[in-house]
Amino acid sequence: MLMISEFHPWLLLDARSLRATMQFLSTFVPPAHSAEFLSVVLQATWQTIAMATAGLTLALLAAIPLTLIMTQCLSISRLGTNRMSMPASLLRHSARWLLLLLRSVPELVWALLLVRIVGLGPTAGVLAIALTYTGMLGKVYAEILESSDAHAADTLLKNGNGRLTALLYGALPQASSELLSYTIYRWECAIRGSVVMGFVGAGGLGQRMDEAMKMLADDQVATILIMLILLVTGCDGISRLLRRHWT
Repeated sequence: MLMISEFHPWLLLDARSLRATMQFLSTFVPPAHSAEFLSVVLQATWQTIAMATAGLTLALLAAIPLTLIMTQCLSISRLGTNRMSMPASLLRHSARWLLLLLRSVPELVWALLLVRIVGLGPTAGVLAIALTYTGMLGKVYAEILESSDAHAADTLLKNGNGRLTALLYGALPQASSELLSYTIYRWECAIRGSVVMGFVGAGGLGQRMDEAMKMLADDQVATILIMLILLVTGCDGISRLLRRHWT
């Protein structure tokens, strides 16, 4: 695998590579700090957060119904002796294949396609996150629910309750902490993904960084990198607070 990937890390220690690296990094100092540029960076940061949050919200709205469809521990037919009907089986497999399709395509590729359809701007980024994260959330949510203790959900289903009731009062209380933890983690990933998608014209910090790199404005790149580090650090702090409060 190393040979096929042409992995040559010793090139980083070459004298010319080290000299070029030092010359490149020296252009980062001092970072751009004009009031006008900082205002642009703050607006791009807020746009990045908005893209990630909106995209993840749309993904949740789509992933939760698909999770209900494909989760076997919430299936009423699993409790009886009768086999699952053909339409129900087809619906479950369709949901599973849909989630597989959505998560198989990275959000960056979705963004490349959607930019051609809806044009430049954060709309393409929001939709790209929503599509990819629907597949990720639906798959992992189903796995978390199926790995939890199914006794409470089985009892509710046997007493004539529906799938939604079994989820809310049976499976969800036992798996809520793990579900919340994974959702918050995906929000962090969505923020980082929003930055990457900015390089293809989806707005946010990534687009500002791409513009700065094309103009060889390395001091502006340094400022955007610092803002990105602060953004991820802040997200991590918010995540810890939420996990501590809910778990």
